[in-house]
Amino acid sequence: MKIHLSAIVDKKAKLADNVEVGPYAVIGPEAEIAKGVVIGARATIEGYTVIGEGTRIFTGAVIGSPPQDLKYKGEKSFLKIGKNNIIREYVTMNPGTGEGTATSIGDENLFMAYSHVAHDCRIGNKCIIANVGTLAGHVTLEDRVVLGGLAAIHQFTRVGKMAIIGGCSKVVQDIPPFSTCDGNPARVFGLNLVGIERAGVSHKAQAELRKAFKILFHSGLILKHGIEKVKKELGEAEEVAYLLTFLKNSERGICRGGK
Repeated sequence: MKIHLSAIVDKKAKLADNVEVGPYAVIGPEAEIAKGVVIGARATIEGYTVIGEGTRIFTGAVIGSPPQDLKYKGEKSFLKIGKNNIIREYVTMNPGTGEGTATSIGDENLFMAYSHVAHDCRIGNKCIIANVGTLAGHVTLEDRVVLGGLAAIHQFTRVGKMAIIGGCSKVVQDIPPFSTCDGNPARVFGLNLVGIERAGVSHKAQAELRKAFKILFHSGLILKHGIEKVKKELGEAEEVAYLLTFLKNSERGICRGGK
């Protein structure tokens, strides 16, 4: 273990043997920090926060501070961070609000400087939140989502896997999986072709998704009729089925096609 002499680490905190803690960092009594974690200068780890192996936290980040929610009255809630995440300068992350609730973050995500993850969010694996990207409470990001700089996502909104959202976008409805979205409010402009290619989606499935997107978002059909048409005309590609399930389960409504 390598802890700078100026760091303040509570005796009750649980740190693995090879954790590194930089100058003037502060770690509270309930923190649990796994092996290989590096905590930068002046970073703060508060509350019931669990940090997975290999995660790196940079200068000034505040991780696990009480949720910014007027309902919060000091309940015991959690922040659970997976393995090999990169949390850059001045990122803020809050735990859940209600008793026993949690904000959960998967593995291998990148949170760029000044990004914010609010209470009760659910973040998958290999997501990228660019500088000052902001997630309000109860937001869900599925795997491999990319959120552009200065973009903001409304409470209780879901973003489907492999979606990419342009910088400065205002997201107030669910973002479909595999999509490219942008705008204020955000709208679907097409497939995230680069993202799905990098994720290893087959060319056959990509072709099926192109057809599905044309019907769902650019044909003028209402969503219900678009879903029925896709089910009738397209094959049984796993990705198309996943897309349709996501759309049918939406509670906030779906971002539709751009002009």
